[in-house]
Amino acid sequence: MPGRVTAEHKHIYTVQTAEGELLAEVTGKFRFAALEREDYPSVGDWLALTPRCEDGRASIHAILPRRSKFSRKNAGVTTDEQIAAVNVDTVFLIAALNHDFNLRRLERYLIPAWESGAQPVILLNKADLCPDPALFIAETEGIAPGVPVHAVSAVTGAGMEELAPYLQPGHTLTLLGSSGAGKSSLTNYLAGSEVMATGGIREDDSRGCHTTTHRELIPLAGGALMIDTPGMRELQLWSAEEGMGAAFSDVEALGEACRFADCSHRKEPGCAVQAALRAGTLDRSRYDSYRKLQAELAFMARKEQEKQRAQEKGGRKQGQPVRSQSRRGDAFD
Repeated sequence: MPGRVTAEHKHIYTVQTAEGELLAEVTGKFRFAALEREDYPSVGDWLALTPRCEDGRASIHAILPRRSKFSRKNAGVTTDEQIAAVNVDTVFLIAALNHDFNLRRLERYLIPAWESGAQPVILLNKADLCPDPALFIAETEGIAPGVPVHAVSAVTGAGMEELAPYLQPGHTLTLLGSSGAGKSSLTNYLAGSEVMATGGIREDDSRGCHTTTHRELIPLAGGALMIDTPGMRELQLWSAEEGMGAAFSDVEALGEACRFADCSHRKEPGCAVQAALRAGTLDRSRYDSYRKLQAELAFMARKEQEKQRAQEKGGRKQGQPVRSQSRRGDAFD
């Protein structure tokens, strides 16, 4: 039976099925395979289940193919993937129109949003507190080619009617943004009830506290579904080459006109990117952000390659005959 993960509780999952809500655990066979692929179910996943409706439980045999996956690097020094949301149609990237508004942060969020396979949409929340939202919309559109941008307010409802195309029945969304951007308030507005706790913000820097601490699939008033995720101070990038190209499509398009195909856009003659910087048609801060994020992704790629080589080396050692020693000192294979 198919079922969809609506919440995760340390490898025990709440799943919604045709038979109702069940608590599900992976089978031993699934767990053994998961150790190899390092992939367990996430909120939003569709699963192949054996239900035991009499006791409200189910066994998970497989994760069905994902149509989209939003990932980031796990916190810490290790290069591990952390899945934030799967099977999402639209990614709402939330930025607050207050002192914490940051175009560079939005550029960072756009990379994994494009890479995920979902459609990114930028919501500029708290428009009721901003005297000129149109100015912020124009600035945001300048760093987000091809991405819809809407100024909204979860307090007054301003601009919310523009979100109707993304809220069709069966459509799955996720909200991603820094703490204090108003994600919980937006979720409550779209759900039509107080389904998420909300918190205030600090007056000195307009930043908020983490009011969402787990992932959950929430039904919205019109029949759409929302995967709510914890707020993040800074999104650490995971592998996202295609997302980088989409998020900086204007810079990439300029690069295609460079004299050399492998142009680094620094000092090479005939560099179209440097020419655009000199002419003022490419903003210097956007170029600097492009270079910084490129370097970050390249660093992550090197770390991941080193990790894979170490794992392969360890696997080869494990596959070789192991020499042990008996109590009498006799060596054997």
